[in-house]
Parts: sequence; structure tokens; C-alpha cells
Amino acid sequence: MSILIKNSTILTQNDSRRQIHGDLYIDDHVIVECSEKPLALEAEYKIDGTNRLVLPGLINTHTHIPMTLFRGYGDDMLLGDWLAQRIWHVEAKLDKKAVEIGTELGLLEMISSGTTSYLDMYFFEEAIAKVTERVGMRGFLGFALIDFDTPEYKAEELIQQCEQFVRRWKNNALISPLIAPHSTYSCKPETLQNALEVATKYHVPLHTHCSETRDEVYDVEKKYGVRPVEQLKKHGLLQKNTILAHCGWITKNEILDMKNAGVSVSHCPVSNMKIATGGFTPVPELLDAHVPVGLGTDGAASNNTLDMFETMKFCALVHKNHRWDPTVLPAQTVVDLATLGGAACLDMKNTLGSLEEGKAADLIMIDLKKPHLTPLHDPVSHLVYAVRGTDVCTTIVNGTPLMLEKEYLTIDVEKTLEQSKKIASELTS
Repeated sequence: MSILIKNSTILTQNDSRRQIHGDLYIDDHVIVECSEKPLALEAEYKIDGTNRLVLPGLINTHTHIPMTLFRGYGDDMLLGDWLAQRIWHVEAKLDKKAVEIGTELGLLEMISSGTTSYLDMYFFEEAIAKVTERVGMRGFLGFALIDFDTPEYKAEELIQQCEQFVRRWKNNALISPLIAPHSTYSCKPETLQNALEVATKYHVPLHTHCSETRDEVYDVEKKYGVRPVEQLKKHGLLQKNTILAHCGWITKNEILDMKNAGVSVSHCPVSNMKIATGGFTPVPELLDAHVPVGLGTDGAASNNTLDMFETMKFCALVHKNHRWDPTVLPAQTVVDLATLGGAACLDMKNTLGSLEEGKAADLIMIDLKKPHLTPLHDPVSHLVYAVRGTDVCTTIVNGTPLMLEKEYLTIDVEKTLEQSKKIASELTS
């Protein structure tokens, strides 16, 4: 498939963060040319880029996609109460069909708001993978491991099923399998070690929650004598290609350990503030230590959207406010986190995160003809402080349009919305 975008402002996100006004040509899933000179080429899709901003697709490095079905079901509650009185009850009722519908709803939301790759951790990950592939999204899908039965499998079946999941999806063009032990507080050492063995055997990444709340840190320390980061290190999971979600309660010494180990971090500022964890990822210190950092929304049950533009703005503002310093995390750095940073977390910098010749054609287009985006002094500033997810008009993944000028090409919108409302009502009734 070939696509030619004409006469647009293009943020390449290459090493020099080059911005150009010109044309971009895609063929056979990759970017072939990005040119300031007009390109006179034939293409299956010709897109007028006038009043449009083209940039790399955003990469969501932590979510639980079927939890879109629980959006708004239990807000303004303490974390423990929220889990015990709301989430665990409805999750116990999940089945394959509900997960498929929740996944499709989440994909619809991400496509409409500019996300082209996402890192997931949940149950029924096989069903999530099939829907993601069918829709055409790029998914890095973590098979969740935990020390109790899930709605899908008995606890003793999880490792075997996880290994089968990895084998089935290992070489897929859009789906990349990961091993996702839930956390150090919900996975005993044996579970962590089993997760590491499978990840090592198949050369796939690990993804886990780490030091999200103060209570988590204290509970793990009380149970095992060490904090979560040290627990992961002790059992070999603190290593390259491990992505840690949250890290809101980590120390400077732990940052040094993370740097030395080569791990990456997913920062989820909106979710962390909404559930009032009291801490958030020390992004400036992690970046100073050259630890790769990406941005995540977390699940829609605790955010309550999958809008990465909202996450970018919150990321910039919370750190500025906390440090009393408006120069902390400038707009360009935050855009980097949502694109190149996500690609680095997933070990995909040679493929994703920027618009360069030979890279995968994952990109989005922003409609700039809006009152809140006028005037346009600085496109990068707009992306962080002014753009909303609803301003995305076109989303292309792996060289295939998933949304073109607000028309969805791979999802039946009305059917998805109606099914989602129906199943969500059944789950929460």
C-alpha cells in the first residue's frame, strides 16, 4: 500500500528534531521519503496535508485495555476501597467476549486520539492480540502472571499458557508478546523467577508494576526485607528489556541500580494523581541518569481516558509545579517521551518514534484549523499544551490508514459503542 501526504507541516522527531513543510511518501509499510520539495508520485491514497501537522504516532507504554469497560465505575475512592469494592468484583465476571469488546473500544479510543502502539498487561491477552491484529493497531501485549486464579486460568496454569502465548505471537508483524508478572507484592519469588525463565528462553521483554504507592513499598519491604526494586534485582528481573510501570516511590540509589541494569520506566501521571498515590516518577532524575522513560495512560478505569495528549500535558505540568521550575521538562522533552521515549522503552528505536526513511510508517495527523490551535507559533508547544486527542484526524499504522479524516476504516464504530455499553452494564449490574 502506498500513501502520499502533500503540503503538510512535518515534525520528524529525528536526531536534530527537524521540522519541515513538504510531502511524505509511504510504501510497503515504511516511510520512503520525507521531502521539502514537492513529490510527484502516484499512490493509492493521496492526502491533502494543508492545515495539518504530521508527527510520529504516540506510544502508550502502560495500559490495561479492556478496562475501558470500567471507565467511571468507581471514582474518588481510596485505592484499596476502589479495588475491593469495584474492580475485583467486575473483573471476576470477565469472559473472552467482554474482553474482546472492551479491547475494541480501547483501540477505537486510541486510534481516534493518536496512539499507534500500546503496551498492555491484562487477562485474556490472546483475545486482546486477535482483536488488535484485526483492527491493525501495533500491540506490545503482556501476558499477566499473578499468584491467584484469573478469570481465564487457574494460577497453576498461567506459566504454561503464557509460554504458549509467546510462541503463537513471537514473529507477528503487529503483535509483540511480553511476560508481565503483575508486581512484587502479588507475585512470590517463584513466580518472578518463572517469568524470567520464559522471557529469557524466548528473548522477549518483561513488564511489571513497581513502587507505585508508598504502601506497596512498605508491604514488600515488610514481607521480603527489601523494597520492590531490590526484590526485582534479587531475582534477576532488573535487566535490559524490563519495563517498570509507575516508579513513583523510588530512591536515588534505586535510580542508579535501574541505570546500571538497563531497565526502562513508564510514567503514568494522570492515573497516579487520580488515585492519589502521593508520588510520581522522578522523570528529571531518570533522564539525567539516561534511563529510558515513556508515557502511559494506565487503564481507563483509573485515568479515565486513553488520551496521550492529556497525559503529555499533565506530565509537563506536574513536574513544573512540583519543582517550582517552569523550565523542567520543556515541551520538546515531553514530546520525546511520548514518541522516542516509548520506542526506547520497547527497544524499537530503529523502527518507531520518528519519521525517517526506512522506519515503520506509524504516524498521525492533527487538524490545526481550530480556534484553540490558532495562532501557531510553535507546533511542539501546541502538542503538549493545546492539542487534544479529538484534534487527531488521521491515524496510520504500519503503512495502513486506520482513521482517515475522521473516518474509521477498520472498526464498526456504532456496533462497538453499542456492544460496549451493553456489556459494561451487564458486568456492573
